[in-house]
Amino acid sequence: MKSLVRERDIEIPDMESSIILFGNFDRNIKLIEDELDVTIIVRDTHIKIIGDEAKVELAYVVIKKLLDIIDRGEHLDRRRVRYAISLVLEGREDLIEELGTEIVCISHKGKQVKCKTFGQKLYVNAIRDNDIVFGIGPAGTGKTYLAVAMAVAAFKAKEVNRIILTRPAVEAGEKLGFLPGDLQNKVDPYLRPLYDALFELLGPETYPKLVDSGIIEIAPLAYMRGRTLDDSFVILDEGQNTTPEQMKMFLTRLGVGSKAVITGDITQIDLPKNQESGLVDAIHVLEDIEGIEFIYLTHRDIVRHELVMKIVEAYDRYDKTRARLVQEGD
Repeated sequence: MKSLVRERDIEIPDMESSIILFGNFDRNIKLIEDELDVTIIVRDTHIKIIGDEAKVELAYVVIKKLLDIIDRGEHLDRRRVRYAISLVLEGREDLIEELGTEIVCISHKGKQVKCKTFGQKLYVNAIRDNDIVFGIGPAGTGKTYLAVAMAVAAFKAKEVNRIILTRPAVEAGEKLGFLPGDLQNKVDPYLRPLYDALFELLGPETYPKLVDSGIIEIAPLAYMRGRTLDDSFVILDEGQNTTPEQMKMFLTRLGVGSKAVITGDITQIDLPKNQESGLVDAIHVLEDIEGIEFIYLTHRDIVRHELVMKIVEAYDRYDKTRARLVQEGD
């Protein structure tokens, strides 16, 4: 049966909203046309959608939801447009509105930190509801930044007295002994992402004061051994580069009134080839324990440049193809 061709009209409230919706060189509108196979004709603040009946309806819903985002004063870019399209195609368009309603934290400049994807929302809710959360996913999904934002929010709400951030000092085969400077100079590059996130959220005046007073501690994972961490929000970043022994050591540091978030990307393990990852091991050992939540973010939750999503997808396809060829060769 031949599909019906239909037209639908949308009137945009004002020219400013129109400019934001269309994007630079009408990139947002062109993206909707390409993804949904419709034609969109624009006349100032008037939009006409033409195409297959079902696809026109989808495009209509996408544009209306995007206009709601603009009306709330939220940022709109191609990544968010693409994500809105995917949610509408899945029949989950109501989630688009939910993402803009919850503020995770407010930075020192007044910037509202919000979840940008449904996966991020699940991650934040899991941190709020559980004492130990594993955030597992590819680069650019906001695993570390959202964990730090939740830590800052918990500290400001006086739910914890300290923020402790740690990482294993393992990166792409490099060894600390070959780096210049004293011990602090050697470990600082590994901890830089944590410094950056805290500095952005707390500001240049508050951040150094909290560090100097010991309220915020950023240290290599080895420094956690033998300690008990009470009333603290503890974040272990790059958890895929721990050994099973290190992961067990870290998790057993958790004291009364504390939360722990472990982040990692199991597709980017920098340990020696014969060394098992503590994060991979923990997934098997701890997955059935109540109070411990595993959240798996995907390429759809990537909030960096849209090319990052395509890069992650390309590597996933390549790895699957290579694994299949190796299996067939056996």
